[in-house]
Amino acid sequence: MKFAGIVEYDGSDYCGWQRQAHVASVQETVETAISKVANHEVGVACAGRTDTGVHALGQVIHFETNAQRSLRSWLLGINANLPANIVVKKILPMPDDFHARFSARARSYRYVIYNSPVRSALLNKRACWERLELNVACMQEGANYLLGEHDFTSYRALACQAKSPTRTITRLDVSRQSELVIIDVTANGFLHHMVRNLSGVLMNIGKKEQIPQWAQAVLNKKDRAYGGVTAPAQGLYFMSVEYDEKYQL
Repeated sequence: MKFAGIVEYDGSDYCGWQRQAHVASVQETVETAISKVANHEVGVACAGRTDTGVHALGQVIHFETNAQRSLRSWLLGINANLPANIVVKKILPMPDDFHARFSARARSYRYVIYNSPVRSALLNKRACWERLELNVACMQEGANYLLGEHDFTSYRALACQAKSPTRTITRLDVSRQSELVIIDVTANGFLHHMVRNLSGVLMNIGKKEQIPQWAQAVLNKKDRAYGGVTAPAQGLYFMSVEYDEKYQL
């Protein structure tokens, strides 16, 4: 049987999603919990690997097993073996052709900025703190230049291993909710550090250190060195994944 799961986690205490030697990862923690319920070793694939300190509300995984359990038993059993900062919100049976990563049509991320002269103790590991006031209208104007299909070389990490830098952004919205400035982005795929890099560019625009057109100038340069700083990991959230309707996810 193949199953899909929707996973929520606080990434503050983990080296990221991917299993690594000698450090705690979300993948290893989830695999260990599922393996205990299945009573055999289980490997897990995810829709999108997240970096150290990055969080998720709607990460999607899949795993295969011969163990016979009800959906309720899978859900309750897995969560009973997970720490408080990781939870599986739903378990669903999947057809053989489903793959958490390769079946995905689009992914959505959110970047959260706590915009206040004084830092927040409670949001210390769950939002990026920016003490200078951000102009959301200017940030949105800059964001509009990034919509559509582009070569995002300037917005990816130098160590990015993707074969092509071309991606299509279908949504890039900047909004304010009291002291929180929120960047929501949806694309057919993301490059390494892409969301954190574009968030860093938009924050510089919001602080009036650059004009909105700078977002396009960075894009046109196709040079990561021109793009400025990478925004901190703690403000980034993996929100959701879009699949074909037949999968009912």
